[in-house]
Amino acid sequence: MIRLFLMNLLLSFIWVALTGSMYYTNFVFGFMLGFGILWIMNSHDSDQRYFFRVPKVLSFILYFFVQLIKANLQVAYDVMTPKYFMKPGVVRYPMNANTELEINLLATMISLTPGTLILDISEDKKTMYIHVMYLNDPKVFVREMKTGLERRLLEILR
Repeated sequence: MIRLFLMNLLLSFIWVALTGSMYYTNFVFGFMLGFGILWIMNSHDSDQRYFFRVPKVLSFILYFFVQLIKANLQVAYDVMTPKYFMKPGVVRYPMNANTELEINLLATMISLTPGTLILDISEDKKTMYIHVMYLNDPKVFVREMKTGLERRLLEILR
């Protein structure tokens, strides 16, 4: 899988060199073109994980970026208006993440989002305690985290 990623990067650099255009959009186009070429060339291989994982990574990045913008706008609106809309609370979040890497990445992604902060992780590493700045319903927050951020992250890592 790493070999295919490195080949994909090499193909995108070759594309940029051949076109002579040093823009990120040209690099992204070269990456997509290289991805398609590698997919066609390796269609007979039994290990197709790379070709399913790359779109999931791109989808995760887009999802996280949208969530980041929404949270920033919510905090900025609350700061700029005279009335505070905060409803802070602590949520007990049961995790599906098992390994240290999964737990650390999940905690980092949650903490990077404005309005949320990781307070603690239980000793058995099955529960995370999250301080949420805008908590209307803890069950809705847990459901959104499970079906959104954690599910997408675990799809990439597993």
